Amino acid sequence: MATPVRTEGPGAHTPQRSAGSVPAQRRAGGTGAVVLPSGPLARLGRATRTAPGRLRLAGALLAVLTLAFGALTAVQVNSRAAAAQRVVDNSQPLSQAAADINRSLADADATAATGFLLAGAEPRAVRDRYEQDLRTASQLIAESASRLPGSSALGEVLSRLNQQVPVYAGLVETARANNRQGYPLGGAYQRYASEQMRTVLLPAAAQFSAAENAQLAEDMKAARATPWAGYALGLLALAGLFWVQLTLFRRTNRVFNIGLMAATASVLAAVLWLTVAANGAATALARGDREGGVPLRALNAARVDVLTARLAENLHYVARGSSGVYADLWSKTTEHLFTSDPGRGTGPGTLVQAQSLAPREAGAKLAQAMADYQQWRERHTAATKLENEGDYQAALDATVTAREADAPKTAEAAFAATDRELADAAVLEEGEFRDAALGVDKDLRTAAAAIAVLGLLAAAAALGGLGRRLAEYR
Repeated sequence: MATPVRTEGPGAHTPQRSAGSVPAQRRAGGTGAVVLPSGPLARLGRATRTAPGRLRLAGALLAVLTLAFGALTAVQVNSRAAAAQRVVDNSQPLSQAAADINRSLADADATAATGFLLAGAEPRAVRDRYEQDLRTASQLIAESASRLPGSSALGEVLSRLNQQVPVYAGLVETARANNRQGYPLGGAYQRYASEQMRTVLLPAAAQFSAAENAQLAEDMKAARATPWAGYALGLLALAGLFWVQLTLFRRTNRVFNIGLMAATASVLAAVLWLTVAANGAATALARGDREGGVPLRALNAARVDVLTARLAENLHYVARGSSGVYADLWSKTTEHLFTSDPGRGTGPGTLVQAQSLAPREAGAKLAQAMADYQQWRERHTAATKLENEGDYQAALDATVTAREADAPKTAEAAFAATDRELADAAVLEEGEFRDAALGVDKDLRTAAAAIAVLGLLAAAAALGGLGRRLAEYR
């Protein structure tokens, strides 16, 4: 009778196999025990062979996706909020300060020439305006320098401006003193001071203004940028949630999983909030730039041209008409206000462009400024005719006078009306920009916080929903 073979117990006989015949196994300690691979991928593979393991893996992936969506999107939206805050608190004020520095210096130069022409009869208001212009320019230069990084190249530009303003003021005072004593040298000093203004200070101010306009445009672009990475992760999270719910439905025939549905609703709400906040911010900033920023920059250019025309008109009489340089400067500048290419007459000039871009009430101010400027041109032409007829004093009196009765009929009065309307329009356009851009950063930060919270809620809801399914296997 054959002896049975024992298949279990201490003495059980186990058929021998070569080690190479079991590639996924290895012997340990010579005991014959089988040890399975212990690497991360091997453990993950064994875990996913069971339904509970697959549920745990799905929960982990959904938690990572929803948390990453909430965190990354919050970071992106916060960065856009920071850019929007820079626009309102730094970039736009610096851009306008740069334009105001340019305008204040140009106005100081034109006003100094007016005071020189009036000599001893110079009204106190003219002197006060000149001094206020220099104070305004100096104050804005100092404030702008304090807002810039210490190593900024623009700091050197502002430093040069800060050094040159007193130099210019000294030249004007020398011209004024000589003029009051009747010395012809006064006119030379006044023209030299103006040359320093036009060749040193105003180009530096224009350089600073161009740099700040570029920085404003860069911050506006950053604030209006679409958070594509946030959208991509949001859609990926929604796709993962949909796939897990569809898989559970196919395996369990259960249509609803409250936790997964809540997670889906949270992610969807976050994506919708992101869309509303991002589009709202972009729309508000675009409107502010369209109705305030762009028109204001065009208006600033027109204001400087108007002041340059006034300066040319005054310096012509400071030089007593001995040079055609200032008459040519008047002609070129005033034509540039109406056409961008005076030689060919093509394209809108700075004043025409400012009027075409101005919104609502500012447009009415620009229309009036245009009418005032036309009147100024007519009075300038009449004064030029008097000068050509040899009556210099009559031409000067038609341009600027200290007599109150005659003042409203002068070119100076028409210039003052033009400048006043342009200043009022600038205030309106600056207000348009601030009204549109103010509060955008707060809206974006609120959205960032809400999206981060919704991401956390989605992760918790997804884990909770899958946890209920896991409990069924215990």
